[in-house]
Amino acid sequence: MSGLPPPATGAEAQWVGQHLGGLFAGPVAPSPRFRGGQAAADAALDGFDVRGYASRRNEVWPPGARGASGLSPWIRHGLITLPRAWKHVEGGPARDVEKFRDELMWQEYARHLYARLGSGIGRPLRASPAPDRGSSLDQVIDRQMACIDLVAGELEDDGWMVNQTRMWLASHWAVRHGAAWERGELWMRRRLLDGSRAANAVGWQWTAGTATGKRYGFARGQVERRAPGICEGCDLRQACPIERWPADDVPVRLDPDPRLKADPDPGATAGPSSPEGHGEPEAVWITAESLGDDDPALAAHPGLPAVFVFDEGYLARLRPAPKRLVFIAECLSDLATRRPVEVHRGDPAQVLAGRPVAATYTPVPGWRTRAAAIGPIQIHPWPWLRRPATGSLASFSAWRGAAPGRGRARRRH
Repeated sequence: MSGLPPPATGAEAQWVGQHLGGLFAGPVAPSPRFRGGQAAADAALDGFDVRGYASRRNEVWPPGARGASGLSPWIRHGLITLPRAWKHVEGGPARDVEKFRDELMWQEYARHLYARLGSGIGRPLRASPAPDRGSSLDQVIDRQMACIDLVAGELEDDGWMVNQTRMWLASHWAVRHGAAWERGELWMRRRLLDGSRAANAVGWQWTAGTATGKRYGFARGQVERRAPGICEGCDLRQACPIERWPADDVPVRLDPDPRLKADPDPGATAGPSSPEGHGEPEAVWITAESLGDDDPALAAHPGLPAVFVFDEGYLARLRPAPKRLVFIAECLSDLATRRPVEVHRGDPAQVLAGRPVAATYTPVPGWRTRAAAIGPIQIHPWPWLRRPATGSLASFSAWRGAAPGRGRARRRH
């Protein structure tokens, strides 16, 4: 592939359209709110003040009332590691710090689940889903509803949503309309800049009740409380389809995957605790999870080129919104100002076959499959907040080590 455009010029969208055709769905444009790259990530983290987070993190409208950090696109792609975000809020108000760190721990919990269960994260964890009533996308995403128009519009425009509206949309989809949560999870993940299979799937399962046995409801009262004024301008305000709480049938408990209770191979789940391998790499293989300067393999080899492969097979199946690919291209263009960056399109195993590369262990099944074929000569540890162990992942509260129920209201998509 030809070279990346200079960073911060707006040319990344044109580059994506020119070189990645057939791998995305929709018109190519950057997110007007989030720019990829270490410089943008550093500025966002430096500008985040945790004060007021606990009381305002669930506010939706107006935007000035929100307390959400907005850091998730950079966290998702490794430009801000969870340990770095954890450290950033040291010294802040105790209640705000605790709430923010709980959100980081929820991200860590989702990563532990995905690393342990792999594709099993896409199957009901503890309870059966509601029967799929076959609702169409147009039925669920009814743009006549001001609240749904706000939620869907922000997702389409920015590639991002506050957590509260992710829960609203997931509940509207899976609980009120009885549409399969798996379809909704994929629909949202394709459009999110921070579309993590781990966090998104676990969040949807929590909302749909398949993770806890209790579904999360969405009704007009929540909109009036968290987004005051939105209902007043709604065409359906006199005939609100979410005036009352949705029916909440009690899910049927399932026999959970035994790996939820104990990990038969925690070493494989966690990856190495120190660099492994031997020999001198000639490049560092990076992925969409490892685009930041703090990536352990990049940090250990500052003089080596970074190699990124747009995985043609995976992207052709996922068909993400192009904003996600533009964000990644922005990250790569920014990285190329500090070290050589090679960009390829194809099968990573074929592109990197026989090449001595270093890499950072990444707790996603796809990385492990590709790493087995590529055979990095050095593998560096993943920057965990809490290294995976053998214990239970049956609930966030149990894993967090909190009193029963502590983690329930803090679930995240």
